[in-house]
Amino acid sequence: MIVVDNLSKSYGKQGLFDAISFKVNRKERVGVVGRNGHGKTTLFRMITGDEEPDEGTITKPRKYRIGYVEQRPRFTEATVLAEAAKALPHDAPNEIWRVEKVLAGLGFEAADLEKKPSELSGGYQVRLNLTKVLVGDYQMLLLDEPSNYLDITSIRWLERFLAAWPGELLLITHDRSFMDNVVTHVLGIHRRNVRKIEGDTGKYYEQIAAEEEIYEKTRVNDERKRKEMDLFITRFRAKARLGGLVQSRVKSLEKMEKREKLEEVKNLEFAFAEKPGYHKYVLDVRDLSFAYTPDRPLIRRFSISIGAKDRVFVIGRNGRGKTTLLRLLAGDLEPRSGVVDAPQAVAAGYFEQTHISTLSESNTVLEEIGSADPEGDPKRTRFIAGGMMFEGDDALKRIRVLSGGEKSRVLLGRLIATPLNLLLLDEPTNHLDIESNDALLEAIDAFDGAVVMVTHNEMFLHALADRLVVFDNDDIVVYEGGYQRFLDKVGWRDEIMQGSVAAGPPPAAAAGEERPKWTPKELRRLRSEVIAERSRVLRPLETRMAAVEKDVEARDAALRECNARLVQASQDRDGAKVVEVSRAMHQTKKAIDGLLDELEKLTAAYEEKKAGYDKRMRELDEAVEV
Repeated sequence: MIVVDNLSKSYGKQGLFDAISFKVNRKERVGVVGRNGHGKTTLFRMITGDEEPDEGTITKPRKYRIGYVEQRPRFTEATVLAEAAKALPHDAPNEIWRVEKVLAGLGFEAADLEKKPSELSGGYQVRLNLTKVLVGDYQMLLLDEPSNYLDITSIRWLERFLAAWPGELLLITHDRSFMDNVVTHVLGIHRRNVRKIEGDTGKYYEQIAAEEEIYEKTRVNDERKRKEMDLFITRFRAKARLGGLVQSRVKSLEKMEKREKLEEVKNLEFAFAEKPGYHKYVLDVRDLSFAYTPDRPLIRRFSISIGAKDRVFVIGRNGRGKTTLLRLLAGDLEPRSGVVDAPQAVAAGYFEQTHISTLSESNTVLEEIGSADPEGDPKRTRFIAGGMMFEGDDALKRIRVLSGGEKSRVLLGRLIATPLNLLLLDEPTNHLDIESNDALLEAIDAFDGAVVMVTHNEMFLHALADRLVVFDNDDIVVYEGGYQRFLDKVGWRDEIMQGSVAAGPPPAAAAGEERPKWTPKELRRLRSEVIAERSRVLRPLETRMAAVEKDVEARDAALRECNARLVQASQDRDGAKVVEVSRAMHQTKKAIDGLLDELEKLTAAYEEKKAGYDKRMRELDEAVEV
């Protein structure tokens, strides 16, 4: 655990923290949220000792070990496997199986394990550093955007690993669904202060919004009272008979705490400009093939017809061709064979991170966004710039002085300024914080045209996708249906092979027994059988638990309504009504108690059965082919 007490930090005139205090207790997994630039990474650097606070202390137990992913790779071993194994605890140097499991979970192929670490791409070097932290002997993990260089299957694997992590965890991520599936608490950095709550990000943001609404209502009410007392004092100060009342109000004014108006928090706010379209489809792709080298085709005879209002999401492992497919659809690449046909009325906008190089370094933000507006309306350009959080003089900054994240917002602003009926988006969430991602999701949802988007963010997939283009191993499949249906009916092959994360050594090996010997084909069959049985047994329990929870919520709402009716009946002195409502409240409370008892039993049965299936999955996962 760690204790942060009265911590303050500022850079020049910019204050990040003002005497903040919080604790991270044993086994808590804490998600750290806050706008970009509000100090999340700085907080991590102070916990690790890489940066000093201006004031305050951070207290850790003696010999408390904290794992933090180094940003600069420092590799000393000859192979990837040896470099990762170097991080194993001193009392477990031979548990190479743990290292192999984590490397596989983070997307390393078997052939990668014998490569030199220096031969890896930048993204895979970061994954190797992450592996070393995950297999190390640490009591707390500090993970700053660990999903940035991961694909969707690796993110899902890491999510399961961290949810089972037995120690403490502090996590920064822009991926809200990833955070919510991992953390037990949320620590929010807001207005140079922190707030820690138990629960997920939804609960945190609801609580902050409710508290600020109450604060603002109280402030307005206090201001009204102040004005009334000021007016009374001014009018009757000279009246001797009212001197006592005047002095009473003077003292009340002195005691009243003056609440300052809350500074407006800038949020990304926008809507895509829409060009009317009168066609049934926006793209018709037939037999599309592409290869960067003749001997290795990346896309083979791919076909899809995209409707005028479709939400098509392209998902899969990195390096399989997702971005290449989007570039082919956008016309940035010429296919080796096949056609991409679009009606003349289709106006497509393409967002891709590397396109920041197309921005003119000498232009201002306003000039760059304005260049994409066919109407050239300066008021609209200024409005869009403000929506992208470039307000006032910030909109006059030159592109060359902007950060990578700010340049991405300019790209997004150019897209918004152009009337479109087809959006082609390649990982637009990478440089956005959680609040900005929420704004982007709402804007895409409200867009009246078609959307084709590459993403690893499961919140967007669950909320928006109605069709999927799935890159899984060497296959490209068009899946008609939402993301949850895909997970339920098909799932990822890598997850079927990898299974759940094993927290300890294989039981058979620990007991000195010989492990079962299965071929990969037999292992896949056995795992499929367990997965099918688990779904068949657990799904009815999940359905009933959800129904009971919904019933409890409905009856709880009815109970609150009864309470309001009871108060009204009491005020009306309607005795008969009081009796009637009291009986209804008693019956509702009794029903809720019965439902809660049932939910407790269902939960216990579900956890017991789930633990049994998890154990069977681990045993299969620990089996190796000899």
